[in-house]
Amino acid sequence: MPHRRIRRMATRLLFRSLALGGTAGLSMGCAPSADAVDGRDVVFDSQGYFVATVDTRRDDIELFWRNPDTGQPFASLEALKTWTAGKGRMLAFATNAGIYDRDFRPLGLYVENGKAVVPLNRVHGNPRSGNFSLLPNGVFAVYDDGTAEVRTTDAFAASGRKPRWATQSGPMLVIDGEVNTQFDNGSDSMKWRSGVCARTAHEVVFVVSRAPVNFHAFARLFRDQLGCRDALFLDGTISQAWTPTNGYAGAPAFMTKPYAGMVAVFPKPR
Repeated sequence: MPHRRIRRMATRLLFRSLALGGTAGLSMGCAPSADAVDGRDVVFDSQGYFVATVDTRRDDIELFWRNPDTGQPFASLEALKTWTAGKGRMLAFATNAGIYDRDFRPLGLYVENGKAVVPLNRVHGNPRSGNFSLLPNGVFAVYDDGTAEVRTTDAFAASGRKPRWATQSGPMLVIDGEVNTQFDNGSDSMKWRSGVCARTAHEVVFVVSRAPVNFHAFARLFRDQLGCRDALFLDGTISQAWTPTNGYAGAPAFMTKPYAGMVAVFPKPR
């Protein structure tokens, strides 16, 4: 009898261990990882870039400008990181989301969670007054079905689609597979730069340069290295991107200024 009791106890312990192990394994498999975004360094034409690829079937892309709790702009990626952490949301990627005006408002269309906070801007000024007026400018948009796209402002307006999240910036870097004809390959306008493309309907690519580059080189990176048919410039000089694994990339900290809109990526629950 003692031997039978020992065998029964051992069997119960074995099944309990397997059950706990199975449960633990299931929990680990379902927990989202903050490292879901594919972040990597790329060298193109002897220039370094940080490239982050987001799969919208696996990750959610959202935009933030003002803190919903205070009504004040977040202004920095650090403030956004702190707030999202306090809400229990694991931030997988963040970057500034486009050009803004002197009042720290997005200069063009800005849509948060389906609400157009700033309307589409089709008033074109002097290109010498800012990159937004270097035509064509464009829109990066994410829709309710999880698809994303980059289109020129005119093409976006003509489509009539209503995005869930969107930011307008400019200029377009690549249009229908061609580098923006406004760009000069030999330009000496060298700045840290950031941009975005939707390589497919579900694959979004964000880029910040590791050093100052001109528009032509930046556009060719998107077209020739990353395979993007349409790409949009987000901002220059002050641009940074962040991931949990890679930390900050882009402009040095002393170059940055308060941001308006910011892109945030969160892993979907699995």
